[in-house]
Parts: sequence; C-alpha cells; structure tokens
Amino acid sequence: MAGTTVARAGAAMMKDAMQTKTKVLSLTALVAAAVVFGMILAGSLDFTRHASADRMASSSADAASSPAPAVRATAPEGLPSFADIAERVVPAVVSIRSTEIIKADKRPAPFHNWGGQSPFDQFFGPDRKGQGDDEDQKELSGGTGFLIEPDGFILTNNHVIEGAERVDVTVGEVDEYKARVVGRDPATDLALLKIDGKKPFPTLTLGDSSRLRVGEWVMAVGDPLQFEKTVTVGVVSGKGRAPGLSSATRSFENLIQTDAAINFGNSGGPLVNVHGEVIGINTAISRFAQNIGFAVPINVAKSLLPQLKKGKVVRGFLGIQITSVDRKIQEAFELPKPEGALVQSVEKGMPGDKAGIRHGDVITRVDDVKVVTNRDLIDYVSGKTPGTKVAITLIRDGKEKTTVATLEERQEEGEAPAAEDESQESREKIGISIDNLTSASRRAYRIAADAQGVVLTHVKPVSAAADAGLSEGDVIQEVNGKAVASVEAFQAEMKKAKGKFVRFYVLRSIPRPTNFIAAVELTE
Repeated sequence: MAGTTVARAGAAMMKDAMQTKTKVLSLTALVAAAVVFGMILAGSLDFTRHASADRMASSSADAASSPAPAVRATAPEGLPSFADIAERVVPAVVSIRSTEIIKADKRPAPFHNWGGQSPFDQFFGPDRKGQGDDEDQKELSGGTGFLIEPDGFILTNNHVIEGAERVDVTVGEVDEYKARVVGRDPATDLALLKIDGKKPFPTLTLGDSSRLRVGEWVMAVGDPLQFEKTVTVGVVSGKGRAPGLSSATRSFENLIQTDAAINFGNSGGPLVNVHGEVIGINTAISRFAQNIGFAVPINVAKSLLPQLKKGKVVRGFLGIQITSVDRKIQEAFELPKPEGALVQSVEKGMPGDKAGIRHGDVITRVDDVKVVTNRDLIDYVSGKTPGTKVAITLIRDGKEKTTVATLEERQEEGEAPAAEDESQESREKIGISIDNLTSASRRAYRIAADAQGVVLTHVKPVSAAADAGLSEGDVIQEVNGKAVASVEAFQAEMKKAKGKFVRFYVLRSIPRPTNFIAAVELTE
C-alpha cells in the first residue's frame, strides 16, 4: 500500500515536471517567434539601422540610462525628398493670367435662328439681342510659368499668352505684376515674358534634358484648374514623342512624356528632376489616356533663348517633306541601313527644289552631321539662319551625290507636316481598284485639273492597301519612280516590279493636296 502511494506520488511529480517543462518550452518558442516576427516587421519598415556588433555591444550598457535620440522621418531608401524639392522650386513658379478682348463683331452668335424663329423670341421679341451683345467682351485664361533670371525673365507656353491683350503675373501669394511678351515661338510652343520689380526674383536652374532617362523621377509644378502651386510626382515615361499637337508644332515635336499628373492650367509650368533642375516645360495632355502628359525639353528653350530675347525666332528652311527611313523603306530602296530621311515631296521654288532635290531621294548627311532619322535633318536645318549654305548628301537610284542648298526663312505657320509612314501593294494583290482620271472623279475627289495618275476608286477594308493607309480618292502618280498616267501604264510598271516592295508616289487631295511616297510590301 505504501509502495503504491509512493509510486503515485512519483508519477504525479513526474507529470508536474513534464508540464512545467512543456510550459517553459512553449514560452521559449513564443518569445522566439515574437523576436523573429519583430525582426521581420522592423526590417520591412526600415526601422533598424545598420550597426556593427562591437558598436551595439558598447552602447548596450548605456541603453537603460540614456533616452533614445529623436529620429527624423525620412523617405524610404532610394526615394528623393520631394518635400525638399518642392521647397526649392515653388517660390520661382508664377501664375499667369492672360486677357483677350473679343470684339463684338467677331463673337459668334449665341444661337442659330433656324426657320426664322428663335427660342428666345418669347423673351426679347424677334431679331432682338440680349443686353451687352453689341459690346466688346473680355475672355480670361490662365496658365503657369517660372522665373529663369533674377531680373524677371519668365518662360511659359506660347498658347498660354497667344492673342492676349494683357498678361498679368503673380509671384508668391500676392505680388502681382504686369508682364510684357518679349518673344514667342509657336513652332515649339514657347514664350518669354518679362516683369520688373524692385528686388531680385527667385529663379530656377535649367538642367540638361539630353541626359534624361526613361524611368527617372520628375515633379510637375503649376496651377491646374486654378489650384495654385500644385505639386505632382511621377516618372519620365517616354522620350522623343511627337503627338501631333498642332500644324504649327508638328515638325518640331520631340517631347518628354511623363505620368506626373498634368491638368488644365499646368501649361508653362516646370518639370523638374530630383535635383530641382528644370528639364521640361509642361505643355499638353492626352485626352484619350490616363495620366499621359508632355513637356518641351528644356534644351530646346535654352537654344532659343537668345532669339526669344530679341523678339523673334528665325529658322532655316529647305521646303521639303520628309520621313524617317524604316525597314520597309530600306528594303524598297535597297539601302544598306534603315537610316536617313526619305524625301516625300519638294515644294516648288524652295531651296530644296533649287538645289535639285527630288522626291524619292534619301538624305544621309547634312554638312558633317549624319542623318539617322528625319529629326536630325530638321533640327540641324532649323538651327541655321536664313542665307546659310548647307551641303546635302543623298542617295538617288542607289548612287550617292552631294548638292548645296541655300536656306530661306521658315514661315511661322511651319513646314508641312511629315507624312505618316505608309505602304501599299500591287493592284491584284493589295486590294485596290483603280481607274483613269476623269472630270467626274476630279470633282468627286477634289483632284486638280493638271494632276496626272490613276485614282483609287475602292480600297478593301481587309487588305494590305488598307493596312498601309491608302484611301479611296488617292492618286498613284508613279510606280518605282516611273510616271503612270493611265491604268495601262500602271499595270505595265507593276509587271516590272521585282523584290519584296514596290514604291508608289501618291497624291492625296483632301483635306489639302499632299504628296507622299509609300513603300509597299508585295505578297505572294
């Protein structure tokens, strides 16, 4: 009996010991898990700082007696301090208000008097105007700009101040100045303003947009929708964009694309890099996309500043319409590389025409500058003053030749826009129907009386011709450089066509007469 009691007591003691051990192990595991979780959490939030074991050991003795030092909140590792950038940039950003006077005789009627009766007759009586309809009216618009020199020079967009009778600028919160337009350039949508003050103005540093890389952080500052000094942040999402903003700017568009939010009123404001340097001037947004905006590279503005200060930007002009050589054009013209500027058309009487340049020529060099894309030729020529002689190297019929052109002054409305790269194929294989030109087809498609060629009377929706952009009413004037004035001549030249591509010289009369060259892939 006593033995049984001792055995039970021993078993109970063993059970208590095991339970105690289990509790200790559980507590140990819990503590260990908490430590690991804490390390993971602290590491993910960047709470820990890098330190050596020796430094941690030496400081552990003072940990209990010394209060923890205050830690300043910082941006996550790798991100710039956008707040610091904004502090430097915002003071030099200005609000612009332009006032345009709309003359009474130039204002559109508020409604059309269809059927001789107006819906407002019951209020004013027939043929009566509302109060003030015969008076001049003010039209206000706004935008943004930024100071670039302490004496008050301001860069902005041309469209912010175009047509304005008066331009007012607000610096800071309350300081207002009347500004004068020193110079403007519609082709690049730039304008230079000047304000006068008693003390130096804050300014921004102009950076180097040529060093900009896709993916870099940028900040846009401006007055979107009249919310003054709004800051938005994003990245450079593209370079060298040509969205076709207007006929005036199309030939010179080489814009920065960004997803830093740009809205109405941001126009003319700075796009800055992480150093607070201006690398672009916010100028446009895409209405058909989410958060796609465009800015004029600051290097364009820097190159034009001397002329803007003189009041007018003057550019050299060749009078040719060009497009970049791509793979299709390379094969069609049997070129060694997809490089150069293909001449689509030449304006009669202009420097290119006088120099003997023809449509179908491929320009590969201007003076000592290699022409890789049409951008190289446009930038070089437009950077020269009228009267400058330039040597142009081109390829014609597989042979290289050089000619000299004397540049003339480019008109403000700008050079005719470069045609889009298009392609076609032969009549039987590319899905087109053609006919000889008649008086009826000339009237229907607005084709000039002296134009020669064959007219496209139909283009199949699903065809190589449709894919190439050919349209009903286009006139094919040449096949592989040979004039075709009839269907028979067209067919004869098409039979001679060899290789993968055929070249068409096309006239499109609507909305205005435009010639272009199409390199067309022939299907089997």
